[in-house]
Amino acid sequence: MANETKLPGIAPAAWLGLAFLYAPIAVVVFFSFNTGHRVTVWEGFSSHWYASALENADLRRATINSLIVGAGATICSTIIALMVALAMRTGKVPNRVQQTTYTLMTLPLLIPEIVIAIASMTFFAAIGLKMGLGNVLLAHTVFCIPFAYSPIRARIETIPAAMTEAAADLYAGPWQAARYVTLPLLLPGVVSGAMLAFITSIDDFIITQLVAPPGAMTLPVYIYSMVRKGITPEINAISSLLLVVSMFMVFASFVINQRKN
Repeated sequence: MANETKLPGIAPAAWLGLAFLYAPIAVVVFFSFNTGHRVTVWEGFSSHWYASALENADLRRATINSLIVGAGATICSTIIALMVALAMRTGKVPNRVQQTTYTLMTLPLLIPEIVIAIASMTFFAAIGLKMGLGNVLLAHTVFCIPFAYSPIRARIETIPAAMTEAAADLYAGPWQAARYVTLPLLLPGVVSGAMLAFITSIDDFIITQLVAPPGAMTLPVYIYSMVRKGITPEINAISSLLLVVSMFMVFASFVINQRKN
């Protein structure tokens, strides 16, 4: 446009911000292929540290624990978020109740994670709940609900009410309308919410550190225990593998959403 105003220095500042954001990640990935033990001095290319990480029995155990907790928390939080979103979609719920429900569902996003961790730990101790990784799964489910709920609610808001009304005009019951009309259109939001919940759970450290019993170690806790002894290229390799998994899930979510749209 002829009247468009361009602020000088915006583009360089934006590129500088992106470089500052991604440079540490690039350094971690780069030195994960370092031959030597030092993480700041390049001594040659090698994939030795990736092989060492994959052969680490403690790392494999921690990874399995993280996958179990992440999958369980993702399934539970996504189901809860989906049920609440569908319940608010019926049209029979007053707007005030809908707004209150949305506030309660997203409130954990505003509460410091350390507060949720301490509250979960105190609650489990008060009721005497000792289920090992089950305690972590329950705490992660509560923490991941708002991450799953936000994309689902955003998606359900874009579905025209006329579509469910048309299904009702064709004598479809509420469950039939939800199954054949709402849920297929809601799938991109469900997938995005589930992916976000899984990444949040598998990456969580604070809640797991306070809630998990001795011996029930997840991947972030195991990485922290290694970092306390000093950063090594093996830690860089583990971090790089986590980065690849996260990027793959984001890409998969994007592809699914594009196809569904």
